Amino acid sequence: MEKIGKYQVLRKLGEGATSEVYLCHDPFANREVAIKVVVPDSVSDEENRNLFKKLFITEASLAGKLAHPHIVQIYDAVVDEGISYVVMEYVDGGTLEPHCNADALPPVNRILEIIFKCTRALDFANRAGVIHRDIKPANILLHGETDIKISDFGSALLTTSMVTQVSGIGSPAYMSPQQIKEHPLTLHTDIYSLGVVMYQLLTGQLPFQASNNFSMMYQITNVEPQPPSSLRPDILPAVDAIVRKAMQKELEQRYQNWDQFSDDLAAVISSEQAAQKKEDFADSEKFNILRDLPFFANFADAELWEVMRVSSWAYCKPGKALMFEGETGDFFCLLASGEVKVIKQGKLLNILNAGECFGEMAYISRANGSVRSADVVTLSESRVITIRNEDLDRSSDICRHKFDRAFMAILVERLSLSNTRLIGV
Repeated sequence: MEKIGKYQVLRKLGEGATSEVYLCHDPFANREVAIKVVVPDSVSDEENRNLFKKLFITEASLAGKLAHPHIVQIYDAVVDEGISYVVMEYVDGGTLEPHCNADALPPVNRILEIIFKCTRALDFANRAGVIHRDIKPANILLHGETDIKISDFGSALLTTSMVTQVSGIGSPAYMSPQQIKEHPLTLHTDIYSLGVVMYQLLTGQLPFQASNNFSMMYQITNVEPQPPSSLRPDILPAVDAIVRKAMQKELEQRYQNWDQFSDDLAAVISSEQAAQKKEDFADSEKFNILRDLPFFANFADAELWEVMRVSSWAYCKPGKALMFEGETGDFFCLLASGEVKVIKQGKLLNILNAGECFGEMAYISRANGSVRSADVVTLSESRVITIRNEDLDRSSDICRHKFDRAFMAILVERLSLSNTRLIGV
């Protein structure tokens, strides 16, 4: 096969029971894409073939609505009598499957970061009314060291009955007790499945070992798994607790929402960094800091991840000069924690606290050339977020728009305070 529609086939990436995946070149967008093509004869029954095509389109329509940095994007879909295919974002890091082997396990902190990003992506999907229902290592793609992208939102629609699940279309080892029992499914089934993935990444084995699907499903509904720490000594009790809570058999004992799952992961990551006195920032810590800052109150999750990509983060000791009066500025800063003082010609103008920004005129008025009007110096140990103009320029339109709105609100507030002071005088 040389071409699929307008796309030039480069090579075959893999195949499954009902589809084949190819790496292709999109000549119009000038990018590499992955194309999943339906194998025409994979479903022999006419009724089931028509159902499969409908579900295939549903995958495209669902994923197309999930614009998130940790969800594989759908670019195009074609369904006709000759060929049916979905054009997707190409992720070059492969799946998590090779990292679930006992001789190739990632460091625990890396695993926690991966699972944290999965929780945020699945929370985004849930808020859009989507439950994945087939979370497993094969459907989580790696991009770089800890960046991930969740794929295959359509296959979940095929796991709606016991017959379908046992026949191999589903993934029994990762199913929640509620899936096994054919109960109505909620976000809690994805939470359970992600707990299984976390267990496997930590230990190199599934929580339940069975020679057949029926034995596996019995264990899922009736047997408690060993704690991960019994198989890997460097796992902390807090990590055991997270896995245990995610994999609770009863819904009321499991995490009730994705935020609870995310927060527990972030707390362990943060405490580990503090114990090791690391001065770098984990992505989970960055995300939670941004989410809590008033400046980013109107930013969606996807935009917060974008902010993380265009920013640099640093710990600063007291007395650190961050900006100088009279210099030309090409960046602005936000204070994640600590205090800074603003000084003009040796006189104290203001003290800024966590959540406030400074130097933003370098971005707002750069068309006229931006010269700093004051010095900015840290008063205490501070965490400072720096964003360069050129980096923000490369962000999405909606992200820049959110920054513009936030800057406008700050300028209005400062103008109001100035007017109040003048009236008071």
